[in-house]
Amino acid sequence: MSDDQPPRSRKRTLSPEEKELWREVAKSAKPLRRKRAIVAAEIVAAEEPRPSPDRVAKKIVREIAAVPVAKPAQQPLVSLDRRERSRIARGRKQIDARIDLHGMTQARAHRSLIAFLHRAHGDGAALVLVITGKGQHKGQPAATGEARGVLRRQLPLWLALPELRSLVLGFDAAHAAHGGDGAFYIRLRRFRDD
Repeated sequence: MSDDQPPRSRKRTLSPEEKELWREVAKSAKPLRRKRAIVAAEIVAAEEPRPSPDRVAKKIVREIAAVPVAKPAQQPLVSLDRRERSRIARGRKQIDARIDLHGMTQARAHRSLIAFLHRAHGDGAALVLVITGKGQHKGQPAATGEARGVLRRQLPLWLALPELRSLVLGFDAAHAAHGGDGAFYIRLRRFRDD
């Protein structure tokens, strides 16, 4: 070390009495500008004891765990496009499986539909036909207060339930050659062997 250079000074820390005195002065002082007041507050905050890194990490983990995880929204069930319906009606696209539900009670039809769609999906079917029937004709009385076409109205609701939603991509009313208003084409998701 040469004589020309001043000796390095070590950074001196404030004593507890000096820190307290500084806080009192900082509280009573009126800042000239807002920026200086922020700097004074930062100095006071910097002097306060900091939590240990372990404590900070644990707090962050707790906060992350407390955030509710949103389930990804499933795509809505879509109807078949006009071109695909035309290919099915003309016999250019094959219907892989079919089930006839008409004449069944709602409970039995629902159970049968679930079993059928799971089996068809497992077999690799891409398109199935579900026949619900149109309900009773206008000239015939409704049976014991039931509305007409119950299965036909229930099918879209059943397909949107979680137990079938994972299997079904979309559905649409069938062509007259396959049952018309009393039947539905259902497009299934591709089978993945996990």
